[in-house]
Amino acid sequence: MKYFTFILIALVFSSFQTDAPVGLNLGNTAPEIELKNPDGEVVKLSSLRGKIVLIDFWASWCAPCRRENPEIVRAYNLFKDKKFKQGKGFAVYGVSLDVKLETWKSAIAHDGLIWASHVSDFGGWNSTAAAQYQVSNIPTNFLINDKGIIINKNLRGEDLINALKKMAVEE
Repeated sequence: MKYFTFILIALVFSSFQTDAPVGLNLGNTAPEIELKNPDGEVVKLSSLRGKIVLIDFWASWCAPCRRENPEIVRAYNLFKDKKFKQGKGFAVYGVSLDVKLETWKSAIAHDGLIWASHVSDFGGWNSTAAAQYQVSNIPTNFLINDKGIIINKNLRGEDLINALKKMAVEE
């Protein structure tokens, strides 16, 4: 009987636990993105769970994005292997609003965007991910924790570095 009571209590307790709703506000679970990388392979945003992830909306033709890219590269190099209070390592999931594969690949190489998760559907402003994330200008970014929860938005330069520093565990 004790075993049955324990199971019953566990089931009741678990029914009160709710996951964060999917949405674009702080504290929401970031909507899933499933787009192809430059090699044509689908890369899911959720494949990066366990890490702190910057979802970065950008394009090769966007001058402000290209000016911001060195700052994102700097953040990536500083934090890619760090331990965080909420995750291990830092990754960038770059969502391009480009419409041509070659210009996108050229910008990735030219700007030294060395992380593996680059994706696009070549829809430009009609990108499915941009619509899903209500992106109306670029660069736009979302910082998510190891569980996919949005913890910050639109961090640039030193603001991104400082946010990551605050979350990093001192070694």
